[in-house]
Formats: sequence, structure tokens, C-alpha cells
Amino acid sequence: MDDDTAPDGPPEGIVFERVTHSFGERQVLRNVSLTLSERRIGVLGANGSGKSTLARMVNGLVLPDDGAVRVRGLDTRRSARKVRRNVGFVFTDPDRQILMPTVAEDIELSLSRHGLSRTERTDRTRRVLERFGLAGHADHPAHLLSGGQKQLLALAAVLVTEPRIVVADEPTTLLDLRNARMLRAAFATLDTQLIVVTHDLELIDDFDRVIVLDEGQVIADDVPSVALAAYRELMT
Repeated sequence: MDDDTAPDGPPEGIVFERVTHSFGERQVLRNVSLTLSERRIGVLGANGSGKSTLARMVNGLVLPDDGAVRVRGLDTRRSARKVRRNVGFVFTDPDRQILMPTVAEDIELSLSRHGLSRTERTDRTRRVLERFGLAGHADHPAHLLSGGQKQLLALAAVLVTEPRIVVADEPTTLLDLRNARMLRAAFATLDTQLIVVTHDLELIDDFDRVIVLDEGQVIADDVPSVALAAYRELMT
């Protein structure tokens, strides 16, 4: 087994254990305890509620001041490199993730540290571009893609590395309705665990679980119909 790969267990998935975190004097998460094992989980909250911080803790981009985060049994503080090999992160702005001139080159860059042969990299790239309807753009300049296509490219560049978990932080914020629906359709095809931080209620209304944060604490954690109602009440 690759020593950067998490074990197949344990069944608890992602665990937040009494997690607290502050930026300067502002406390953004307060004593949060969660076990995330469902396949598709949405995270909602007002701006400043702590939801993006929570998302970034799943792959060790942010470490807790107090408490612990474990991903498939790996503590993010002690095993950050291993955790990041198992958790793919999709940012709000895909231009932050698109680094190479062409679409295919950007996908292959993601595979550069995986010890694959040139043939294996090319084959994986071809397959993931076909999956997301980007095969016809393989040799096109990545910066000329539409907003939705760029977000699909960012997602493809994450998925080509075969992570066990995908975290997407407000992935539809910069997209129009058509492209947001395109991304939603792509999410529906994923067979990895998916955690989406969003303000887009339609994007997560068929997820397995939705968590609502307010002022750094969980105020609702339920099926979408219940959690979305709590979020709407919070916003009014």
C-alpha cells in the first residue's frame, strides 16, 4: 500500500472532536463535534459562520487550536501529508487551481507526483476529460473556458488523483444558473464522499445530510428538508 494512503477504515469517516479555532481574537469555530460518514453532505451558514474554516480542516489547510480532526483515522495535525493525498479540495474560484496553459496539461500536472508512466498519465487524463465533457477542449487554452467549464476542470483535476473525499468550498458562487446546474449534475455522478460548503440551496437539496453553522456552532444537522428550513429561519 502507498504509505501516503489512508487505511480503508475506520467506518467513522471524518471526525471533529471538540474543535475550536480562532483567527486573531475572532473565534470562528467553538467546540464543534461531528462525525461525517454520509456520501454527500452540505454545509450552510451565514458569512463568517465558520463553514469555510470547517471545510479547510478536512484536508489540513487549517488546523484546530483545540480539539482534533481525524480523516479515516488520520489526525490532520500529525499526518497532514497523508490526509491531503486522500482529500481533494475544490476552491470557489477555479482560476486559483488552473495553473497550466492547456486543459490536458492542467490535468496531467495533478498526476505529476503520483509515480505514473507517461502512458498512464495520458490515459487517466483522457478518461477524466471525457467524463466531464471536456475532451474536445483538451488542447485548448484553459483560461478561455467558460466559468462552468473551468469549475469542471478544477473538479476533474482533483478527481483524476482518485481521492477518497472531495471538499468543495462554495463552488457555484461565480457561476450562472446554467453552469451551476452543470456542476450539480457532475456532483451527482461522484462515487467519492462529497462535502459541499454553499449558499446554493438547490445544489444540496437532495444530499444525504445538511449541517447549518451559526457563529461557529452547529445549530442544525439533519436531512435537507429539516436543515434547510432551519437555515431559512436563521436567515430571516
